[in-house]
Amino acid sequence: MNNGLRAAYREEAAELLAELEVSLLELEANPANMELVGRVFRALHTIKGSGGMFGFDAIAGFTHELETVFDGVREGRIQVTPEIVGITLAARDHIQLLLRTPEGGESAVATAGHEILARLRLAAPPEASPAPPLPLRDAARPLVSDSPPEGTQEDPCSYRIHFKPSPDIFLSGANPLLMLKELAELGDLSLAAQLDGVPALDEINPEHCYTSWDGVLTTRAGEDAVRDVFIFVEDRAEVTIERITDAGEPQHLRVGDVLVDRGAVSKVLVEQVLAERPLAGELLVQAGLVSQQEVAAAVLEQQHLDGLREKRLKTEAASTLRVPAAKLDSLVNIVGELVTVQARLSGFAMNSGDPEIGFIAEEVERLSELLRENTMSIRMLPIGDTFTRFKRLVRDLSAELGKKVDLVTEGNDTELDKTVIEQLSDPLVHLIRNSVDHGIEPPERRVAAGKPATGRIHLSATHAGAHVLIVVADDGGGLNRAAIRSRAVERHLIAPDAQLTDQELDTLIFAPGFSTASQVTEVSGRGVGMDVVQRSLDALRGSLTVTSRPGLGTTVILKIPLTLAIIDGLLVEAGGAYFVAPVANISECIELTRGSAAHKGSLANVRGELVPYVTLRDRFAISGEPPQIEHVIVTETQEGKFGLVVDRIIGDHHTVIKKLGNFYRNVDEVSGATILGNGTVALILDVAKMAAGVVREGHRR
Repeated sequence: MNNGLRAAYREEAAELLAELEVSLLELEANPANMELVGRVFRALHTIKGSGGMFGFDAIAGFTHELETVFDGVREGRIQVTPEIVGITLAARDHIQLLLRTPEGGESAVATAGHEILARLRLAAPPEASPAPPLPLRDAARPLVSDSPPEGTQEDPCSYRIHFKPSPDIFLSGANPLLMLKELAELGDLSLAAQLDGVPALDEINPEHCYTSWDGVLTTRAGEDAVRDVFIFVEDRAEVTIERITDAGEPQHLRVGDVLVDRGAVSKVLVEQVLAERPLAGELLVQAGLVSQQEVAAAVLEQQHLDGLREKRLKTEAASTLRVPAAKLDSLVNIVGELVTVQARLSGFAMNSGDPEIGFIAEEVERLSELLRENTMSIRMLPIGDTFTRFKRLVRDLSAELGKKVDLVTEGNDTELDKTVIEQLSDPLVHLIRNSVDHGIEPPERRVAAGKPATGRIHLSATHAGAHVLIVVADDGGGLNRAAIRSRAVERHLIAPDAQLTDQELDTLIFAPGFSTASQVTEVSGRGVGMDVVQRSLDALRGSLTVTSRPGLGTTVILKIPLTLAIIDGLLVEAGGAYFVAPVANISECIELTRGSAAHKGSLANVRGELVPYVTLRDRFAISGEPPQIEHVIVTETQEGKFGLVVDRIIGDHHTVIKKLGNFYRNVDEVSGATILGNGTVALILDVAKMAAGVVREGHRR
């Protein structure tokens, strides 16, 4: 089996499993929603069918029993219960484990699968017990079955089936013969292969399918089961299914009657042709039944519909293209290098004074900017996929802790760089786990406090300039500040007589190893793991704020940059050294004259407001005398307004971020570096950490 096709199946199955989990969680809350039942069934059917095609027999056999149960749910024989949903979620996890298991190692995890299926058989009514697995890979099995399986209909019905795959169906990994085998499992099947489309031998493309099939199937399974056979190739094939007889004794039909019933010809035309008469249109006009204009209109309509059908068949089955993440990262790196070269070209053009070179540099800059924006947009993904995964987390934790908790999400369409989303998953897991464990009270305490028995966690995402705000809010009991203070004193984080604001006390929960839990459990208390949140945000160049109201709940706001690869920065210079400050943090720039009223110690008077600042010359021990007129870059940070004093402001700069080596991993105030057009290295400032460091130093003084 082609390794590329197997890898493609793994990717598709991973997406289907994610969709399956979401559908199951929604179905648990709304068990009567048949649309959700259909989504669950289709996901299982596709996983099973494609698994059988690509050699994942263990997955196909395991999923078949799940599919059979939900087929019973669709037909009203089985009721959806929380137990069935829970077992199916466990089965979904087992399928995911099978996907990750190396080929040939399925037997090592088979016991867990048998236990899940045993639980499923007990949860489903006896009359709806799953049927034996389908022999999907038995190539010797005939296409016509003499013993149709039992279905939901007391008497069989017959269906006319036309299956015409698109020529490129093999390129998607689908095998029409396996679908026809599965169709034969439903009942008595008669097939006729149509070979009119097979070209001459020297024109045949071995990767194309030129055959179509017409068949008649008599089955008790129902029309939905027949259509489900073709569910995962419906965009790559022309499939027509039409019921031709209901239950009862089929009547004898002449060939001409069958052709009329199939819509191939009209009854009048059949009679005329049998009488050796001319063409249908002419005969109808001559008979005075229709006019010549009506025939022309009918021919036009026929051609139009044929054209639409042909256009639909030529349309690609998917509108997206799967690209490995490594290739995308490589593209971003190349674009970053291009931005650097473009900056060098712009600098050279400016110094040369040649208008032709200047024009070329401007055009290259425009194209580089477009390429940069498009490349970054390719990396942007909606955060909703990450949010939906937490619904399962909340469900399992609330059941384990005996609580009732709903997770409400908002802003699922908000887009972030894929790298940011990947690094954001862990901190959100810790925040949500601790909200469920120590934020939301048990149902009886909530009712006693006048609250609904079911707690609520609100998870939202919104754009804020070059950042995204992620909010995790619960309506629980809030932070226990007395316990936080006591624990902080015990761990020598603060002095016993320290005077701290509520916000400063709340921030202590992010100290490494900090916890107010009285005993260790599998689920972390509020504070345990919060240092992971802080470290992850530091790596993302983000920040957070936490607010809590006793008895009303806790809200944590994460401020995350949209991307980690390229940022818009302000290039500045101090003593011959170059620095970049992210534009997203900057509110304004002002001049600062030594000895002026605006300059008092380490405070700058900005229109009557005193703003603390730090001089980059002093901060980075740059020698030399500063100029008489310096510049203050006023930034907005979590600590409030904060100024950076520099010698000179050079201008905007599209900054390609390069990570510093491990030797500099503990340098908090620099988040990276970039290469300027002249080859000089400029440090990228982490303004938030710089401001926090200055505030801490002020407190120590």
